[in-house]
Amino acid sequence: MREHARIYTVMPTQLFDRSRGGENALLIQPYAGGPPAEGVLEEFTELTRSAGASVLATLNARIDKPNPSILIGTGKLEEVKAACDAVGADLVLINHALTPIQERNLERALERRVVDRTGLILDIFAQRARSHEGKLQVELAQLRHMATRLVRGWTHLERQRGGSIGLRGPGETQLETDRRLLQKRVEMLQKRLEKVDVQHAQMRRARVRSELPRVALVGYTNAGKSTLFNALTGADAYAADQLFATLDPTVRRIELPGGNVVLADTVGFVRDLPHELVAAFRSTLSEAREADLLLHVIDADDPLRDERMAQVDEVLHDIGAGDIPQLLIFNKIDRIEGALPRLDQRETDYSAVWLSARERQGLELLNTALEQRLGLQRVAGQISLPVDAGRLRSRLHAIAAVRAECHEADGWQLTVDLPLADAMRLAAQPDGLPLRSLLPTEIPALPVESHA
Repeated sequence: MREHARIYTVMPTQLFDRSRGGENALLIQPYAGGPPAEGVLEEFTELTRSAGASVLATLNARIDKPNPSILIGTGKLEEVKAACDAVGADLVLINHALTPIQERNLERALERRVVDRTGLILDIFAQRARSHEGKLQVELAQLRHMATRLVRGWTHLERQRGGSIGLRGPGETQLETDRRLLQKRVEMLQKRLEKVDVQHAQMRRARVRSELPRVALVGYTNAGKSTLFNALTGADAYAADQLFATLDPTVRRIELPGGNVVLADTVGFVRDLPHELVAAFRSTLSEAREADLLLHVIDADDPLRDERMAQVDEVLHDIGAGDIPQLLIFNKIDRIEGALPRLDQRETDYSAVWLSARERQGLELLNTALEQRLGLQRVAGQISLPVDAGRLRSRLHAIAAVRAECHEADGWQLTVDLPLADAMRLAAQPDGLPLRSLLPTEIPALPVESHA
């Protein structure tokens, strides 16, 4: 992985000479019991390539009882070292969380840089962060991860200051110094992020006051969220066929026939997303927590799409967004032979939209479903109000629904245009009979349930 991606580092004396390249990787997939779950190693390979490393070889390592000092067994350790020597790997990536001791011991034994799953995702995030806030969040997550690993492979941490001329006093180990410096940096970053959070909270409150419905794109990483975001908004948010292409949140207003909507693009989810990353990117994920509706974008061509959907729902539950209504968006149908855009209905509820954001197929169906789910569908036409319907007339004027009005001897002739939800509400009143002629024969339900 690239040296520039590491935002904060300590420069100690090392126990061995690390390669400056760090781009040629050997991957290890630990598993217990049966073979690894389908797609796990493939996803880890894509994560590695997204970080900028080349995958030279992969190894499976069965671990029924993790070794507390090296995670894998000693026999497998020798196999890994021989494989690294054979293919010329200068980096070992392990698709598992490592303790600081395990990471240190593996680096000593393999004489190569060893990075676990959390460290790899942190490296990708460091490369993807573009905004000031995103960079602060990445650095904070990296520092918290590094704080547990200060003992890794450094001889200088055993040195003690004090006890010599000019340095007499209570003394302080280099390890304690590094920890203190890291803690100060963490506190400073937390204060900066708190200020940014206040600014974002003010912006979100302004959006709430504008009464615009808020919609957030969520989904497994590389499902096509940013491509869909660009197709709906005309924006130029970065979109690529790689994991975690989008990191910083992007918010735009989109115009639908029934009204305006605020749409937010968010970071993609992945299985076993490290909790420290979920905590660090709270501002990005808050766009999902505070949305009125979630567009759950799914790769329709992914053979593991049901599993991916379940994993996204799990993360949404973890961040407090599990109860927000969802509209399922099955994207990338252009990769499925014979697939056409369509709306899947559950009775009168549009529960899913099948489309291709890249080919811009099915976007009009999505707009229709959005209007229905958000209550933005409109009704228009002429109604006759009797002279005793002054209260209904006043209500229609209050919500700016009257486009034209003609006074008649027996009342008023009104041309109205208003949201379906308002028409339904007013038509349900005792004096709302004139509006009922404008309502559709089958009034669509406004669902509140989320995908299970």
